Amino acid sequence: MKETPRLLAKYRDEIVPELTKTFGYKNRLQAPRLEKVVVNIGMGEAVQDIKFLESAQEELGMITGQRPVITRAKKAIANFKIRRNLPIGCKVTLRRAMMYEFLDRLINITVPRIRDFRGLNPDSFDKNGNYSFGLDEQNIFPEVDPDKMMKTHGMDITIVLDTRTRNESFELLRLMGMPFKHRDTLS
Repeated sequence: MKETPRLLAKYRDEIVPELTKTFGYKNRLQAPRLEKVVVNIGMGEAVQDIKFLESAQEELGMITGQRPVITRAKKAIANFKIRRNLPIGCKVTLRRAMMYEFLDRLINITVPRIRDFRGLNPDSFDKNGNYSFGLDEQNIFPEVDPDKMMKTHGMDITIVLDTRTRNESFELLRLMGMPFKHRDTLS
């Protein structure tokens, strides 16, 4: 039997009771929860050389522990020499235990390794309470070997939450340990 991820155990034992107390929920199931984490890499350079995309796909697989899906262009853009259905990136959607393991590593190991890090922007929540942010380099992940890297590229990470308000989302991620820049509340 697999062991429960550390962040999931913390969520169930510490975070849900805290959220229930703070927001006055009548039931544990009313507390906000994580639905999925999407990690996306856009590689415009793949138009010239597909090896860049293959390298990014391999690195994303090592980082997330799951095989990435190739994303393709939805429409042609002549200025960027992109034709419809051309491979231009890769993405991974993490759910359940894999999602909690990835978030735990992201919060506790990876994000503190960012150069000149002062905290994540607390204003990056959308109207549904989902949180998105970007990373400039993939070599801050300990799984990536800098000697085998073909090219430095960034990635977008979206944390999809099942919440009613941005404040609930902010509080959930803050209690999970997400290092936000100091700010009292969100509007």
